[in-house]
Amino acid sequence: MPTTMKGPGLFLAQFAGDAAPFNSLASITKWAAGLGYKGVQIPTWDARLFDLKKAASSKGYCDEVKGICTDAGVEITELSTHLQGQLVAVHPAYDAQMDGFAPPSVHNNPKARQEWAVEQMKFGAKASRNLGLNVSVSFTGSLAFPYLYPFPQRPAGLIEEAFGELGKRWKPILDAYEDNGVDVGYEIHPSEDVFDGATFEIFLDAVGGHKRCNINYDPSHFLLQQLDYLEFIDIYHERIKAFHVKDAEFNPTGRQGVYSGYQSWTNRAGRFRSLGDGQVDFGGIFSKLTQYNYDSWAVLEWECCLKHPEDGAAEGAPFIQHHIIRVTEKAFDDFAAGTTDKKLLRAMMGI
Repeated sequence: MPTTMKGPGLFLAQFAGDAAPFNSLASITKWAAGLGYKGVQIPTWDARLFDLKKAASSKGYCDEVKGICTDAGVEITELSTHLQGQLVAVHPAYDAQMDGFAPPSVHNNPKARQEWAVEQMKFGAKASRNLGLNVSVSFTGSLAFPYLYPFPQRPAGLIEEAFGELGKRWKPILDAYEDNGVDVGYEIHPSEDVFDGATFEIFLDAVGGHKRCNINYDPSHFLLQQLDYLEFIDIYHERIKAFHVKDAEFNPTGRQGVYSGYQSWTNRAGRFRSLGDGQVDFGGIFSKLTQYNYDSWAVLEWECCLKHPEDGAAEGAPFIQHHIIRVTEKAFDDFAAGTTDKKLLRAMMGI
């Protein structure tokens, strides 16, 4: 039976901070609820809000976390392990930057950092189960992305080797999520090896078509690549398990296009915007997802290069609420329906 998607939800990562009300789960969830959000997506790397290791081992702690959210008036939509997932596979070119996503104890030690990330991902599976969640969201990481543009010509087999290794690293993690009854919704994102539909298919093959390998749909990354983000839903809707509602715009000039000339976010041809300020066709997206019976959360991810985050958050809840389609329980022409009469049906066809 068709169902209405849930929302609005808010991804807390871009709002967490050291000042109240953004410095604790209790206060930030009350703030979110006050803006009209019904759910929050929790960044599992932010100790101000959440203790992932404790959540993986303690159902009592998870009950406490759920209680804090319930008292504030929100549910937990998903746990996010984006930063830890990124560290499952890191090309050496990014080593120095990626250390910032991990604890100091594994800095300057890529092997130890990767082992830490894998452990974190498995914690995410157990924590999600303890919280009663069936989806988590993450990144794949990347080994091949520096070789995105094929000049100099890529050596034969490089992409196959990269995705083979990526699959080898992720298969045991996905098995852990299967053991806990949780899907991983990968955010398909440039800088990850999985950045569009074609690369998702390569990755899916590399993990043997794993049932827990799914998609966190974010149209902003597709608009900036000039990918048809509505047809993407037609193709991959069965794997879409989470939804980041994020806007973007692409304004090419005589000086820059998709790659945006190393410019700052403000000066890029392609840039993220607050909901309603960009070019994403959210009416089309919400209609497509509803058509395919997407029944999980619509979660705002705010990353605007211009607008203040608190204004973006305040505008985001009503924007999402306005776009959620309450699914009809009957067809518009039901009033004209008659009773089924087999004799009449045959007579209508002359048989």
